[in-house]
Amino acid sequence: MLVLITYDVNTTTAVGRKRLTKIAKECANYGQRVQNSVFECNLDAATLVVVRKMLLDIINEKEDSLRIYNIGNKYANRIEHYGTKKSYDPEGELIF
Repeated sequence: MLVLITYDVNTTTAVGRKRLTKIAKECANYGQRVQNSVFECNLDAATLVVVRKMLLDIINEKEDSLRIYNIGNKYANRIEHYGTKKSYDPEGELIF
């Protein structure tokens, strides 16, 4: 299923900047960055539980925001993209 993960981390302190880096690296392990703090991830239900727990363990809920949108399996007609940055196939191969 396609999952959209977005976050906003308070980076006014060094600890906050470290949290931001950790969250971005973890999200990159599971999906494709489509904007600065937005990742599209193709996850199964079990992996989503693991990723959610991992990200919640990183953020500071008093200073940061984490949003997870479950778009589902039939998402092809739900996504519209305009402008720069060519889109990708979330079900295709991720090459690092």
